[in-house]
Amino acid sequence: MNSLGRYRPPRRLRRGHGWLKLLLAIPVLLVLALAGGAYALWRSVPPDDQRANIPGLSAPVEISLDPQGVPRIRAAVLRDAYAALGWLHARDRMFQMELMRRGAAGRLAEIAGPALLRNDRFVRTLGLARRAEADLAALDDDTRAMLSAYATGVNAWIETRGSFAAPEFLLLGKPEPWLPEHSLLWGKVMGLWLSGNWRDELERARLATSLPPDRIADLWPAETSAGRPDWPFAAPLPRPPAPQPAPEATPDQRQGALPAQQLARLAALIPRFPEPFTLPPSASNSWAVAGARSASGRPLLANDPHLGFQAPIMWYLARIDLPGGRMLAGATSPGLPFMVIGRNERLAWGFTNNGADVQDLFIERPVGADRYETPSGPQPFQVAEERILVRGAEAVELRVRETRHGPVISDLDDIPQGRVLALAAANLAAEDSSAAGLLALNRAGSVAEARAAAGQITSPVQNLIAADAAGGIGLYTTGRVPLRRAGDGSLPAPGHDGSHDWTGWAAPDALPATENPASQVLANGNNRTAPADFPVFMGRDWFGLWRFQRIGERLGQEGRLSAADMVALQMDSTSPLARQAVAEGGLLRRIGRPAGAVAVALDLLLAWDGDMAAPLPQPLIFNAWLRRFIELALAAGGSPAGRWGNPPEFAEQLMRDPALAARWCRGDCAALAGRALAEAVAALQAETGRDPGAWRWADVHQARFEHPLLRGLPLLGRLSRLQAATAGDGQTLNRGGLRGGEGLDGFRHVHGAGLRLVADLADTESTLAMIATGQSGNPLSRHWGDLLRPWRDGETLRLTREPAAVAGRVTLSP
Repeated sequence: MNSLGRYRPPRRLRRGHGWLKLLLAIPVLLVLALAGGAYALWRSVPPDDQRANIPGLSAPVEISLDPQGVPRIRAAVLRDAYAALGWLHARDRMFQMELMRRGAAGRLAEIAGPALLRNDRFVRTLGLARRAEADLAALDDDTRAMLSAYATGVNAWIETRGSFAAPEFLLLGKPEPWLPEHSLLWGKVMGLWLSGNWRDELERARLATSLPPDRIADLWPAETSAGRPDWPFAAPLPRPPAPQPAPEATPDQRQGALPAQQLARLAALIPRFPEPFTLPPSASNSWAVAGARSASGRPLLANDPHLGFQAPIMWYLARIDLPGGRMLAGATSPGLPFMVIGRNERLAWGFTNNGADVQDLFIERPVGADRYETPSGPQPFQVAEERILVRGAEAVELRVRETRHGPVISDLDDIPQGRVLALAAANLAAEDSSAAGLLALNRAGSVAEARAAAGQITSPVQNLIAADAAGGIGLYTTGRVPLRRAGDGSLPAPGHDGSHDWTGWAAPDALPATENPASQVLANGNNRTAPADFPVFMGRDWFGLWRFQRIGERLGQEGRLSAADMVALQMDSTSPLARQAVAEGGLLRRIGRPAGAVAVALDLLLAWDGDMAAPLPQPLIFNAWLRRFIELALAAGGSPAGRWGNPPEFAEQLMRDPALAARWCRGDCAALAGRALAEAVAALQAETGRDPGAWRWADVHQARFEHPLLRGLPLLGRLSRLQAATAGDGQTLNRGGLRGGEGLDGFRHVHGAGLRLVADLADTESTLAMIATGQSGNPLSRHWGDLLRPWRDGETLRLTREPAAVAGRVTLSP
């Protein structure tokens, strides 16, 4: 007891009581931390109704949101509308925009660590960010003003929300301000991935050490159509021309710019689809029918671009209305202010990848450490020093060299070389005016004005299909196509003597174009749009005709077509390649009669119409067989291990060309096809069960949409993943591009129509569209994946001036 008669516990007991209080406080602190985290995440989801200020608006902008989160923007002038679109993009997709600008600027490792250092080294070597800054300075005042307005809208959201701009920024901190040149990075990324010929040049250079020229040419078969977007759809295809070997190699090419092992290392250092932050080169369907073939009496236009899948998808739907009946509706892409695919009140437009060869590798001869040979004598390399910050690791110093042809990509390999490889690429050329071209297209009112806009879109090389309310339809070529002094761009060319230099660009009016054909139909599925003897050399490697064939087959039927017919055609999953293989006289009908499960599988294929429907077993059997058949043919023909060239096109030629069969199948492709079927069935039995009739394409052909960074985290990756069983494969209109590789995961659906759009020029209210995930890039939002099921099922949203129901309203004031 103390002097007051109160009990005082021993010091040891008092000390224990303090620890007890701390233990009792830990759960409370955890609950408070969880509550704080939950509140922060909840706050990152924007409310449906908002008011905000954007400096520089000429008048208030009113926005209504439909139940799917698609905005209708009502603005006084187009510049205000683009500012509002910047605010909306930041509101719904700020982290997607952050990844786009970081990916194009080589700053991904800064937030993601060493795993993405390879991507950063690659794009820093190409200098995309430096080129975008220079391009902005060369643009006209009007285009720069629109880009600035968009940036102002983005920054208004950033300044208001700070680290709550998107949930990812709760860890990364407040986003940096958006600059006008950041929007130009979008086009740089498209130009980089949608033109991939220089990768084929690397592959050919590696193969040249082990295969003769004629066999290398076989792996990239000649395209088989007459090369016109309006050829008579009912006519049979001509037989393919005999494969043309590559031209005689130069001494530098024979010696090899780099040793084969070094070429292999360099190829491994270059990111390729389906790796994160890459795109597939073969992409998209588009067609237009004239009013005489349309149920409404006005042209119809359909477009579905095929790009890599991610969550969110790269497209964002919107409609803009301006005074005087002016409007825009369709698909935008976060980071860019303009309507990329869509329509205005008088014109609709869409894009497909052209496939032209606008990239060449040049073999440069260094002179000492700092110079290289040119026709006018040694010249110094242009040098830039890059410093790449890496999360959790030391910064990486990178010395980037350029020659008069372009960046030295062989510097990606740290081992010194005697020769170096420089990349000449149209998409890296100065004064890229694509942003001005897209702005002109947004304002165009006729196919003639669309053609003029196409001439300003300098990268990438695309097919622009357009239709106007006056009844015109047209297909035009965008992008800069080089004029070569010599060669066909199939192999790295000598750079020291100027013999293969580019001498300029083909004039826009000299590129392939077709207007108002007699067939009243224009279409493209990445097939060549110019004949082989076209005055401007467009390239030597082209994708197969299967999707183009199927469009022609369906559009060639009698009767007038409606917008609903266009949507149904976009969902078509019949493969002309599969039908060719199982048709009378087809390769699969020529194999010997097998036994057991292989006989069951063969009978299923021979009774099949080629429809790659999700509930069927035949799509799985066919694609497993095709993969194994190509592998066996390459091995029999002496090709080194690996997948080279264009495999499906190569397989089609094997099915129909006896000379090719003699070189690659040892004269008997039917026997090789039978062996491939037996081995494919055995592999599938080991993974999916004994009975081929019980197999289902839906079980393995799953479209997966994943957050680019969360995908690598076990719990968060699974919680944020969107997935759906889908029809189609790489050769169907409903594009179901496969991942590739061994095992069942090779059949995963990794690229296709993330956007589908159909426009009827008879009515500005008749614009149908759908995207694959949802409008929001926030995994906590109800709009993160609410469009996945309707996308899978071929449903569409109608982008009317006023939504049928209003789920939110936004007012933006000056």
